[in-house]
Amino acid sequence: MKYLFIIGIAIAFLACAAKSEKESAISATNTPQKLSDEAKEYWYSGSAEITSYKLTQARYGELREGEAVMIFVTEPFSLKANTKADSPSKDNVNVLKLNFTKRFNTGIYPYSIMNSTFYPVNGGEFSLKASTSVQEWCGHVYMELQNKKKFEFVNHSYFEGESFVSSIDKAYLEDDVWSQIRLYPGTLKSKTKMIPSFFYLRLMHKEAKAYDCNMTYATNKDQTTELKISYPELERTLKIRFSTDFPHSILSWTETYPDGFGPNKKMLETTGKSIKSIKSDYWNKNNNTDEKMREELGLKF
Repeated sequence: MKYLFIIGIAIAFLACAAKSEKESAISATNTPQKLSDEAKEYWYSGSAEITSYKLTQARYGELREGEAVMIFVTEPFSLKANTKADSPSKDNVNVLKLNFTKRFNTGIYPYSIMNSTFYPVNGGEFSLKASTSVQEWCGHVYMELQNKKKFEFVNHSYFEGESFVSSIDKAYLEDDVWSQIRLYPGTLKSKTKMIPSFFYLRLMHKEAKAYDCNMTYATNKDQTTELKISYPELERTLKIRFSTDFPHSILSWTETYPDGFGPNKKMLETTGKSIKSIKSDYWNKNNNTDEKMREELGLKF
C-alpha cells in the first residue's frame, strides 16, 4: 500500500506538470536559455543580419506597395541608461536588437515607420525596451515601453488626445515574437493574452493593452514553420512563415484585419515577402560608394 501511495503521488505530480505546461503562455521562459555554438558564431560575428522585404501595406482601406527591412544585431544593453551600452558594466545585458522598418506611400505623401525591440539573448519574458515611431506629412508619433516593475508607456502624438503616460501590468509582446523565433522558436506556446504590434496599435489608434489571443504553429513539408496569432476582439490575424532550421529566417508574413475608417473600412491583408538577406557591419558602410549595397538588397526608396 505504501508503494502504491507513492506511485499515485508521482502520477498526480506528472499530470499536474503536464497540465501546467499545456496551459502556460507564450514566452522565452524565465529559465535561462543557452545559444548553440552555431548560433553564437552567427549572432556574435561582429555584423548585423539585414533582410529586405517586398511590402504590401493596408492603409486607409487600400493596399500600398512599399519596402520593409529587418535588421537583427546583438549588442550590450545598459539597464542603467536604458539604451545601448557605450562602456562595459556588470549591469549590461546582451540583447538581440531588431530594427524593423516600413516605407510606403499613401497618395501624394509617404509613410516611414520603425519599431525597435531589445530582447535578452539568454532568454526572458519580455524585451527590456520597445519603441515605435511613425512619420508622415501630417505629423509624427513616438511610443516607448520601458520594462520596469510594470510596463511604463509614453506616447507623444500630433493627434489631439493621443499623448499619454501610463503604467500597465506586464503581458507578452507580439513585437518580441520575431526575436523569439530567431533565438528559441521551441519556447513558443499555444495560447495567451498579448499586446499587439506597436505598428498596428499606432496606425489603427488602438489602446495599448493586452488582448486575448490564440496561437498555433505547425511545421510544413518544405522545411518551413508557420506561426499564427489571432485576436478575436480585434478581428486580426498574423501569420509568420520562417525556416524551421537555424537560423530560422523570417521568410514572409501576412497580417489580416479591418483597415480604414468609415465607408472605406474593409478586411485587407498586409504582407511582406523576403527579397534578399546579407550580413554586414552596416554602420561602417556610410560612403556614397556603399549605396550599391541597397541595390543588392533590392531597395528603391
